[in-house]
Amino acid sequence: MTAPLTPEQQQELRVAKERAASFLGAAKVATFNGWTVGFFAVVSILSGVVSPTGFWVGVGLAVVSRNELVGCARLRALDPSGLELLWRNQVGFTALIIAYCVWSMYRAVASPNAQLAELAELLGGGLEDLVQSLTLTLYSVVIVATGIVQGLNARYYFVRVSRIREYVRDTPQWVLELR
Repeated sequence: MTAPLTPEQQQELRVAKERAASFLGAAKVATFNGWTVGFFAVVSILSGVVSPTGFWVGVGLAVVSRNELVGCARLRALDPSGLELLWRNQVGFTALIIAYCVWSMYRAVASPNAQLAELAELLGGGLEDLVQSLTLTLYSVVIVATGIVQGLNARYYFVRVSRIREYVRDTPQWVLELR
């Protein structure tokens, strides 16, 4: 039979719990990100039946999803490499989205949609240029928004790396084992 915790030990547990909250919230973010991106990975891979680009984007999304869930598991095990994987994964996710946008912009300019050209001809012209302009604008906005949102997400994970390292270093071993 083990003895109950002393008031000092109870205090150490409370302090450790409060300090862990400063980085363990990232596990919830990573879980949400992992499952959400995973859903879109499945949808994109299934679209690969008609779009090779969709398939490869889906594969990239699957890697991002896996990394989010692995990083989350490491984080919950108080392994600082989990947060390092998570912030790097956000940088990779940003690169994937930007690459897709740039590819889509290139395709809109280099090989315009033949059906759209026919429709533009029937309607008197100008529609193709409008659609191309809107496409370029849309993907440009997505690139900027991605840089901001994913950049902030990467920073969110990055700043917590030092917190988890300090926590593991400064928390009594018995508290870490009890968790």
